[in-house]
Amino acid sequence: MPEGDTVHLAGKRLHAALSGHRLLRGELRHPRLVEHDLAGLTVLGVASVGKHLFTRFDDGRSLHSHFRMDGSWHLYRPGMRWRRPTHEARAVLETEDRVAVGFALHDMELLPTVAEDRLVGHLGPDLLDPAWDDGHAAEALRRLEARRDAEIGLALLEQRVMAGVGNLYKAEVCFLLGLSPWTLVRDVPDLPGAVALSRKLLLRNADRPEQSTTGSLHPGEAHWVFERAGQRCRRCGTRIRTADQGDGVYARVAYWCPRCQPGPAPRGGRAAGRGERRTSRP
Repeated sequence: MPEGDTVHLAGKRLHAALSGHRLLRGELRHPRLVEHDLAGLTVLGVASVGKHLFTRFDDGRSLHSHFRMDGSWHLYRPGMRWRRPTHEARAVLETEDRVAVGFALHDMELLPTVAEDRLVGHLGPDLLDPAWDDGHAAEALRRLEARRDAEIGLALLEQRVMAGVGNLYKAEVCFLLGLSPWTLVRDVPDLPGAVALSRKLLLRNADRPEQSTTGSLHPGEAHWVFERAGQRCRRCGTRIRTADQGDGVYARVAYWCPRCQPGPAPRGGRAAGRGERRTSRP
């Protein structure tokens, strides 16, 4: 699942490319939306809410999309070759000088703009909301405290608590807080710090494709523990371990340093990175 900053950046780029422009082509190839033709509409703007995107039109409707595991939006100049197969395209929005193609977007809906809250009203505060203030932070903290019996790694991933954290930031926040991902929320000594750190890391990378939590953008140096299974911890030299956290389709690979992140952990965590699920930008 992409991180919130990935969706934020996609929305920012789509907004810059499409906002204020009339669509010469507006194909929706999603099975539920194929009868709709958006050609002739003007794009009013594109906005992200957590991991959701809304493209808003001048007829009072919005196109909702969600990346899930493998979706993405690409921008091209007319006539350019697409970087993903044509059969994966679910939306094609073309203006005079730009073509936006949504690939592998499993969740799409065309709905009244005034009804967007029906799809995102259940979410916790958006960590990249430009209007973020102390009230947002307090609400995120309240929702996190309400999950007191949950593991902190799973609580951070829950979009109903606060929207935007994916597996990358979950791993890095837990490391920087010195907590095992399996620590119960009620045992976390600084929950406000967990909220603030989550927002800080997302903001750090919100306007660039690279995602760094260490301060370095050099290859192989961007993360503390994420996707570093079997490698040495940058702080103590212990080998980074991995184990599944969560159940069924919600299970994700947790990365942690057993020495820097003491606390509960599953038995037999792996130190090698074979078969890991990856959670990187599309």
